[in-house]
Amino acid sequence: MKNFKYLVLLMTLVLASCSDLEEEPLGTLSPDGFVQSPDDIQSLVNGAIGNMATEAYWGRKLSLSIMVRGDMVSIGDQGTSARRKEVDNFTMNADNGMVSEFWPKSYQIIAGCNEAISASSNLSDSPAQIDPIRAQANFFRAYAYFHLVRLFGDIPYLENTVTVETFDDFKNIEKSTAAEVYTKIIADLQEAKTYLPEQQSNKSLPSKATAAAYLASVYLTMENYEMAYKEAKYVIDNEGKFGLGLENDFQDLFNADKQGSQSEVLLQLAYNGQSDGDTGRDYTGALTGIRANERGDIGGGWSVTVPKIGVYNTWDGRDYRKAVSLDTTGIFNGVVEPFTKFPDFDSRNVASAYIAKYTRFIGATGDSNGRTTSFNYPLMRYAEVLLIAAEALNETSPGSAEATSYVNRVRTRARNGNPNATGFPEDAMSGLSKDAFRDMVLEERKWELAFEFKRWYDIKRRKLGNEVFSTGSLDPQPNFDASRDYLFPLPADELERNPNLQPNNTGY
Repeated sequence: MKNFKYLVLLMTLVLASCSDLEEEPLGTLSPDGFVQSPDDIQSLVNGAIGNMATEAYWGRKLSLSIMVRGDMVSIGDQGTSARRKEVDNFTMNADNGMVSEFWPKSYQIIAGCNEAISASSNLSDSPAQIDPIRAQANFFRAYAYFHLVRLFGDIPYLENTVTVETFDDFKNIEKSTAAEVYTKIIADLQEAKTYLPEQQSNKSLPSKATAAAYLASVYLTMENYEMAYKEAKYVIDNEGKFGLGLENDFQDLFNADKQGSQSEVLLQLAYNGQSDGDTGRDYTGALTGIRANERGDIGGGWSVTVPKIGVYNTWDGRDYRKAVSLDTTGIFNGVVEPFTKFPDFDSRNVASAYIAKYTRFIGATGDSNGRTTSFNYPLMRYAEVLLIAAEALNETSPGSAEATSYVNRVRTRARNGNPNATGFPEDAMSGLSKDAFRDMVLEERKWELAFEFKRWYDIKRRKLGNEVFSTGSLDPQPNFDASRDYLFPLPADELERNPNLQPNNTGY
């Protein structure tokens, strides 16, 4: 596979200055040589996590692809790279440059996890120290594969370290079926749930509750609603032990100065305002920002990913989450202007409200446009666990008061944090039909988790494409083809190197 020479050398460690995790730039490692202590295994895990905080993964390529693929956000500046527009408008091919970047980075994350798991087997004298660290590697391997299998379906599954001796075997590997990959993901998450601690001092590391929450998400994706509910309920029933709860003010979740150890966050990707080349680069603020906007004194944004105007028009204005999630004004020449005038100050702007979650309170940043922020991205929040429990329980026990109560916990927080005290959103009605409740909770996810890189996966798992991309929808996309577009294409260069990965996904 592409970049296997890097996997063999384990070029996955990053400089400590680019992450909130402590690690050493240790270079070339091997389980038989370098690893001599639990701290060494932790360095391997931290290196794998460091690959997430890169431009090719969460810094731009993967995160941007997921965001624009949904129906709430589209490309604003039409002069941006064609590869981005192709992901957005369903015209991408197997040589798309977004995919060809985050695919190998995903496998570098996996390689680091594999090295940590393999190395842990050589240190059998300190299981109380080693098992929780190895469980982190199990978790992050599952995390990387969960994205890959949802995006691509059948994929190569690597779970052993790559060495010079095994290189030929790995470069000719065949695809595993999506079902096989999901089985491996579940096994990793169950292992993580068993050995991870109940709480972590650093939310960049997973806890027992984090593993269970992702198990719930995996089962929800697989339509195993009984198990999705079971895992979500496990987290809910033990929220005190796990130190979980909903933040009182929704805005605080997206304020870099108030993040860190928030009780609502089960997992975060943390930036600290610095970077070393590709590593530590966070472009989301720049990509979602308003061009020429003087607010924040960072030089404005790039107007690349902009919410569809229908999002602003259909989102009830009484909902505090709307005010937190959207910027409706900018500052130009020292004057506050409404979004209808944004194009007057730069033609690349769009007359629409912009995403505010990643630009309003980004913290210290080392570069203009917010390219190296101090922002902590919440990858899993307790609010999502509550909504998973509600959705899954409705599928097995329609009309459940318990399911309704979980939605209402999320809505209560939305009301409580509203400085204008509008009393909105109201509590969900009890006694809804199964279909009506399903529609309601999916809408609740849309607003609660707006722009948090979840919407495309909801569209995919519920097969909503023909509905949400139709004429008259928030995001009409005439190119959408349900027989093709629920999966991304496997990278063309990977298929050229290894014919065993053929055929590509349908339509590519």
